[in-house]
Amino acid sequence: MSGAVRAGRFRRTLRLGRLRTARFLSSAVYRWRASLQIRVITSTLVAGTVALLVLGGYLSGWIRDGLFEERLDQLLEESARATQQAQSNLSATSTSTPAEISALLSDLVRALQVSGSGQPEVFLRRVPGDSPILVTDQITQQAYLPLITPELREAVRSSEEQRWMSVAIPQEDGSVEPGLLVGSLVTVPAVGPYELYFLYSLEPEQRTLSFVQQVLAAAAAGLVALIGGMTWLVTRQAVQPVRSAARVAERFADGHLSERMIVKGVDEMATLARSFNDMAGSLQDQIARMEQLSLMQRRFVSDVSHELRTPLTTIRMAAEVLLEARDELSMAPARSAELLGTQLDRFEDLLADLLEISRFDAGAAMLDAEAVDVRDVVTLAVDQAEPLAARKSVWLHVELPADPVVADVDPRRVERVLRNLLVNAIEHAEAKPVEVKLAADRRALAVTVRDHGVGMTPEEAAHVFDRFWRADPARTRTTGGTGLGLAISIEDAHLHGGRLEAWGRPGEGAVFRLTLPLRAGLPLEGSPLPLGPAAPTAEVRPAGAADPTAVPDLEPWETA
Repeated sequence: MSGAVRAGRFRRTLRLGRLRTARFLSSAVYRWRASLQIRVITSTLVAGTVALLVLGGYLSGWIRDGLFEERLDQLLEESARATQQAQSNLSATSTSTPAEISALLSDLVRALQVSGSGQPEVFLRRVPGDSPILVTDQITQQAYLPLITPELREAVRSSEEQRWMSVAIPQEDGSVEPGLLVGSLVTVPAVGPYELYFLYSLEPEQRTLSFVQQVLAAAAAGLVALIGGMTWLVTRQAVQPVRSAARVAERFADGHLSERMIVKGVDEMATLARSFNDMAGSLQDQIARMEQLSLMQRRFVSDVSHELRTPLTTIRMAAEVLLEARDELSMAPARSAELLGTQLDRFEDLLADLLEISRFDAGAAMLDAEAVDVRDVVTLAVDQAEPLAARKSVWLHVELPADPVVADVDPRRVERVLRNLLVNAIEHAEAKPVEVKLAADRRALAVTVRDHGVGMTPEEAAHVFDRFWRADPARTRTTGGTGLGLAISIEDAHLHGGRLEAWGRPGEGAVFRLTLPLRAGLPLEGSPLPLGPAAPTAEVRPAGAADPTAVPDLEPWETA
């Protein structure tokens, strides 16, 4: 196997490991954020562990210092007695020759080593300087000689009291043991002062301290486990009813109005369950009453709309007779006949819109989708809006893509939506251009209709699709609108699985964007066009007598 292949496999393995690690961390973070019980247990364990570490460290240090101080006092007292006894023995001797003194010191060192607790190492070292009789140092272990530092020797020589220091005693296996080195001065007759050192091992105390620390660690681990178990039990008792309430609330929100919580006991959680059940029962009753009222209202609107068609037909026939004979009537009756015909047209449009709204409310609206080129639908809607634009002196600017935009839509409903948007834009354009733009991507298509007229505030844009809503109640509908056009348009968009959105600013105009999926049932993730202003590009046709070059400079599109 070549090195390049091995390197490629190693990189793939490394990437796979990183991906798995990232997924694990992401899953852990999500579970931690999604579970109140896990957060409480984690926080309690972390706080308890930190507290036990601090307390354990304090107790361990306190025990260590106590053991050391107790052992130090004992060893200082013992070394002081041994030093005093050694000085007494040296003072009582009558030896004078170097050989006799050397033998005496050797015997003294061996006796001190055996007599001390723990059999300490004993060192006798001459004080530097002239001496009438030369006697060598008495050292039991040469390996321990470097433990006697020059600083300690100087401190021993300069003081009549004992001096001590903590040392690390090297062992044959390379390890070290804690130890205590105590030094003092003794006087050898006919020779002079000698430095007497006792080296004590503190290994027993170290083992005691290690045992105590292990006991503390085991107790801390057990206590942390106990705290975790208690926290889990307590949080489970508190969180379980909340989880049950959340599940019941989710099913209640999904339409299962008969869902209720299980009531156990008489504690606070049981009170919560009873209160929740009472609230759910009250909401169920209110929803049932509202559904019944809504059904009655929808049925009333539908019935009234159907019942009005018969007398409206009769009135239409009478109005047509009057219109045909208006040349034989005087001026006032003839004008009244014309007004009657106009208002009858608006009345018929209102009835048609009411019937359409009642079908949406009853869920009876059907989508007759087919694969069509949406460019043709946009062109048809613009053609129907041209006469109104000509009367209002409004220029229509349309931008269509060069390639066909084929989508599964109901052309009748889409054309009605675009016609409503165009009529609304022309009515509020105030003789300024209206721009229509169509664009598509791999998943969706979008059509925007923009005017540069009075505009609207964001608060008004949030209500523009409400039924019979007008931004200015004092403003009259000069084009015969029913107040239901935009409400029907957004229902048509929802029936396609799309969206109809509005944007506006006072004095800058308004934009309406229709976004539909290219294929029926395809979910929408975005829109090919932004919900905001854009400069005009391609002009399809003018309508009216205004100068096409009089298009105002557009400001940069502001995000909604």
